[in-house]
Amino acid sequence: MATTEGASHYDHLEHMSVHDLLANINREDKSVPQAIEKAIPQIEALVNVIVDRMQHGGRLFYIGAGTSGRLGVVDASEIPPTYGVPHGRVIGIIAGGDGAIRKAVEKAEDNPTQAWKDLEEYSINQQDVLIGIAASGRTPYVIGGLKDARANGVATGCIVCNSNSAVAAQADFPVEVITGPEFVTGSTRMKAGTAQKLTLNMVSTTVMIKLGHVRGNKMVDMQLTNEKLVDRGVKMVMDELKIPYAEAEQLLHQHGSVRKAVDSRRHA
Repeated sequence: MATTEGASHYDHLEHMSVHDLLANINREDKSVPQAIEKAIPQIEALVNVIVDRMQHGGRLFYIGAGTSGRLGVVDASEIPPTYGVPHGRVIGIIAGGDGAIRKAVEKAEDNPTQAWKDLEEYSINQQDVLIGIAASGRTPYVIGGLKDARANGVATGCIVCNSNSAVAAQADFPVEVITGPEFVTGSTRMKAGTAQKLTLNMVSTTVMIKLGHVRGNKMVDMQLTNEKLVDRGVKMVMDELKIPYAEAEQLLHQHGSVRKAVDSRRHA
């Protein structure tokens, strides 16, 4: 049996106090970063191929169902505003379509041929990388998508939380983060979901850094889509150029991005 489906280390949860429930959930959550640490060599291999493909014009795709699919969609949607990357360079696809982000679509994850149809709408090709996300490692939608992608020359990776899974078997660069039984037996939105989210953070952040979208430790290409981000951008320009707020604000408005504002002075 998959370890994510194993019996919880805790029982009689309904009789626990609120404090004990929270403390025990937190105790279980502390094991997640340790599980990810063991998978860093696998994550590194996957990141290297993504960077190489994206440097040559390729894209990164995520596919998944349920919680796993939602996490992929979230990660993909955060890349353009955070790093100024055009929409369509990182794409998240969830089984059942965008409506499944808010409401579960019955049996969507059970169709092994639908993922490739969904990917073909984006003209996925051999320049791209596909990551299948599945806590269980046995989701037919993800297995089928990875299998079809490999057959068409697309590099494949995965993020799963069980060892020796059917999903990992279809991935050129599998990442297995073994999180063990959940606090509530089988509820993989908990530790497994956390592990997937942390791993996605590591993958996409490292890729964006290696693609040049971070300077020092700053998001110099971020989109200035609200007052908070404009203020953050002004402070980045202030810090980089050692100039007053008002001057930095004027430069930022003039050039439209932190990178361009800073370079306008440094290259003047």
